[in-house]
Amino acid sequence: MRLTLVFILSLNILSQTIILKPKSYLDVETGELITADIEIKNGVITKIGRNLSNNNAEIISLKDKVLLPGLIDTHVHLIGNNQLNGYESLSESSYLATLYGALNAKKTLLAGFTTVRNVGAANYADVALKTAINRGIVLGPRMYVSGPPLGITGGHCDNNLLPHESSVPNQGIVDSPWEARKKVRTNRKFGADLIKFCATGGVMSKNTDVNAKQFTFEEMKAIVDEAHNHGMKVAAHAHGLEGIKAALNAGVDSIEHASFIDEETILLAIENNAYLSMDIYVSDYILGEGVKKGVLEESLNKERVVGKTQRQNFKKAVKLGANITFGTDAGIFDHGDNGKQFVYMVEWGMSPLEAVQAATVNAAKLIGDESIGRILIGNKADFIGLDQNPLNSINILEEVPFVMKEGKVVKSE
Repeated sequence: MRLTLVFILSLNILSQTIILKPKSYLDVETGELITADIEIKNGVITKIGRNLSNNNAEIISLKDKVLLPGLIDTHVHLIGNNQLNGYESLSESSYLATLYGALNAKKTLLAGFTTVRNVGAANYADVALKTAINRGIVLGPRMYVSGPPLGITGGHCDNNLLPHESSVPNQGIVDSPWEARKKVRTNRKFGADLIKFCATGGVMSKNTDVNAKQFTFEEMKAIVDEAHNHGMKVAAHAHGLEGIKAALNAGVDSIEHASFIDEETILLAIENNAYLSMDIYVSDYILGEGVKKGVLEESLNKERVVGKTQRQNFKKAVKLGANITFGTDAGIFDHGDNGKQFVYMVEWGMSPLEAVQAATVNAAKLIGDESIGRILIGNKADFIGLDQNPLNSINILEEVPFVMKEGKVVKSE
């Protein structure tokens, strides 16, 4: 029987030296298993080698575990209760949504995801959650956050559930290039790390067409230009082809969903060094659980069209050599189940190593933090420990028995 311990070590322990002694660790760039110990000081990897020793070090024996870098999910929504969908979601206050965010953050970290990119949250609740995690108040992954996503009036990032007399626009609604620039500046002012905007309609929004482009090209260009001026990456929600093309031509760093992308546009993404974040697991969850979860029939109908097409285009993107990152849209499905997407990525064209790279080295490059995603001297001491090599059985990443974040053990058998 497994006993799972969850704890946060005190700051004085962080200053001590730790030596991990695993069975081996996976070089996620080559796929090679390497037999070595790993020394950690102040949450950073300081040595890698055989038979490391230090009289003042805490030794953590993981002799039956294969270590990997902590996993990264570049498309999550931690804020809110994911059991509420459609009109039921209107009953949740932002305060309660933020408290659920703390629970969701813990579930995500314990599933082995030590870093996430939270793409969209009202009231800068994601900024607050990130701050609480950084201060040790809440247990959760390292967060990169966007604050309120930018959208057009009546678009996917607006609130379209209420009638005119009761409707309140979402906080990121802008309808001109100058309004868009101002909102980028506002999000940065209040703590956003990146900008997310909605370039097309979406599956989970009322009265939007997934194929309809939202924002003019001038508005998209203004968003990207302003964000890049401040060193911020830009993620574009885009299902439809025209919206994807426009966003890529505007210079975005990633396309989220990319459902109706074609071969020509995949090549454009490659040319622009943009990443595709294609959430190919979530379709099964929406269509399997959506009715009892209160998902609108309109959304279910859209997903029936989008899901299979997205997976077929994912396969094309893999074959053409696109930059693909691991993004799940967690929050539509249950937090902590992020690892279920790995099987789908392999089924739809990736090798197991490519799927692991999407959630490690590729995701780190997209985020812009290469001190994560690889086991290297000088990198952050983020690790997961598995009972076998995931390249032989990719579904083992759905249940992670050992998790360390910046030298702190947060989950162990």
